[in-house]
Amino acid sequence: MGANDLKMNPDPAEFRPPARRRSLFYSVKFFVFCHSLLQLAQLLVSGYMKSSISTIERRYGFNSQKSGLLASFNEVGNTILIVFVSFLGSQVHRPRCIGGGALLACLASLIMSLPHFLGGIYDYTDSINSSGVNSSSLCQSESPVSTSSSNQSCSGQQGGAQQGVYPLLLMGQLLLGIGAVPIQPFGISYIDDHASRKNSPLYLGILLAVTSIGPAFGFISGSLMLRFYVDFDKLSEDQIQLDHKDLRWVGAWWLGFLVASGLLFLAALPYLFFPRSIPKEDEDEGEDVESTADCKQQLQQTDSETSLLQFLKSFPRIALRTLRSPIYLLVVLAQVNLAALLAGLATFMSKFIERQFTQTVSFSVMMIGGVCIPLAVLGTVLGGVLMRRLSLSVGGASKLCTAAIFLCILSSMPLLFIGCSTQKVAEVFPQGSAALSCSAGCRCPAEAFNPVCGSDGVEFRSPCHAGCSNVQIDASNKPTNYTECGCVGGLGVASPGTCGSGCSNLLLPFVALLGVTSFIASFSQTPSVMMILRTVPAEDKSFAVGVQYMLFRVLAFMPGPVLYGSVIDSTCISWGRKDDKKTSCQYYDLDHFRQRFLGLQVVFVCGALLCFLLTVVVLRRRARQLETEGEGVKGGYAMVSASSKEKALEGIKT
Repeated sequence: MGANDLKMNPDPAEFRPPARRRSLFYSVKFFVFCHSLLQLAQLLVSGYMKSSISTIERRYGFNSQKSGLLASFNEVGNTILIVFVSFLGSQVHRPRCIGGGALLACLASLIMSLPHFLGGIYDYTDSINSSGVNSSSLCQSESPVSTSSSNQSCSGQQGGAQQGVYPLLLMGQLLLGIGAVPIQPFGISYIDDHASRKNSPLYLGILLAVTSIGPAFGFISGSLMLRFYVDFDKLSEDQIQLDHKDLRWVGAWWLGFLVASGLLFLAALPYLFFPRSIPKEDEDEGEDVESTADCKQQLQQTDSETSLLQFLKSFPRIALRTLRSPIYLLVVLAQVNLAALLAGLATFMSKFIERQFTQTVSFSVMMIGGVCIPLAVLGTVLGGVLMRRLSLSVGGASKLCTAAIFLCILSSMPLLFIGCSTQKVAEVFPQGSAALSCSAGCRCPAEAFNPVCGSDGVEFRSPCHAGCSNVQIDASNKPTNYTECGCVGGLGVASPGTCGSGCSNLLLPFVALLGVTSFIASFSQTPSVMMILRTVPAEDKSFAVGVQYMLFRVLAFMPGPVLYGSVIDSTCISWGRKDDKKTSCQYYDLDHFRQRFLGLQVVFVCGALLCFLLTVVVLRRRARQLETEGEGVKGGYAMVSASSKEKALEGIKT
């Protein structure tokens, strides 16, 4: 065959069409990118809810206990369904389940914003009308105040959509918890199944980092949204009479839920196009690929042979076997104490800063999202780095946790003494103050709440209670001063707004110390998780992690905010009233508020310290038993081998 023949009949391989480029939806890297965005959006909703809970409380007249229940209600649906997720993980189309959960969370976020659109305009007491005079805001001694019309209008507004606000918010929180069930477990297992052994820890680390900063973005978003007035979409700028410093100010709490709903919808769309399974990333060693494939095949066979009924029957037996481990039980109880602490502080700490240091709601929320949460994330990361550098065993990890929590107690105790007493409020504080005779003839409405600060430093619930009969307004129709106030000493003048607690100068040291406490306490997070993964049988690791998070929800995340809310309500000294019904609290005894709120924090930290100390004692006894039996302690508790890291990864999947 000549050269011409070779040219006329070339090798078909030379003209083989190029390989078809795979779609992005077959790339595990693109899945990690999409899942990071989805987790960020989903956790943003959770953080935003906690940042706006005190605003919702003020808008609809809830007490703190009801607000705490609302903040924790998303854990109800999550707790009920999380067990079934661990069973169905390998039997369903995981990307589509994740997308469906994200769309449900999107719907839940929309439902959370509905009360604003179904209800009327925010009706606060003693607002100045268009003429600049309000009969209920000033002392009216000549004629009795007519309350029939106001009561009729109020009852009409309350009788409709207003009464259904709380059930609607609860339903939104319940659906939000149900929608979040498949997102993290299915996402982590899907990535681990299709990522290479080398890249899988990196991808999971990215997801955990996003999980940590998601709530921080929620708090920062809340700080921005709450700067807008709640009814800015219904009123013109001239009609908005309140400013951020007014105790009656309510920010646009609903706006963040609309934004988060849009983000969730966009983040959910890509999951509808991901296949049930994608090609596994290339491995550097062929043996690793084969062994991994064999393990996956065995797991799939085991899952397919296990029925739901068998799973439910074995659940109590495995749970009891896991909880019989003293180290596991003590570490989980320590984490439950810290989780309850976190749940309460994340929900109500911004309210504490607002009241204790006379700050705006948006600024208080920013302190939590911009200072405390980032420092807690940094502490968690450094705790893991410290464990790796020191190559700590289970015993060493328990000592690290004990030291971190002990330092946390030392840093949190001074917080109990940073603050001031409640400012003097006529007829409210000090408690037992006699009724003022100077305003007895003013016929002030019982519902009136428009705080003013007298020139003598005494605060009054309204200009009427201060005996003021005249008001000065500016060009924008906002009051600047109340004059001719019979109950105010000296000049007889009162300015709009609260006198404040006088503690604003203590805000900086308080936030700095709170940030240090968060940083130190978070050092125990990574060591405690590794202790759990290393002290249960290999076949129970995934189940142990699932039981751990279930106990978090049942014992900490659900009751924690309710308990903190009840404690806060016990410090209220003046409740608001509307239509002869008790609404949200107007004034707190700030000394009791600080002592009980932060004292409960110290109680939880001491509980965690006790559990970690008992863990150290149990480990020492076990080490002595092993020494007497001639067995090495390090062999059973070493935590730095490659195989142990892979087992930890398997434990995290569920």
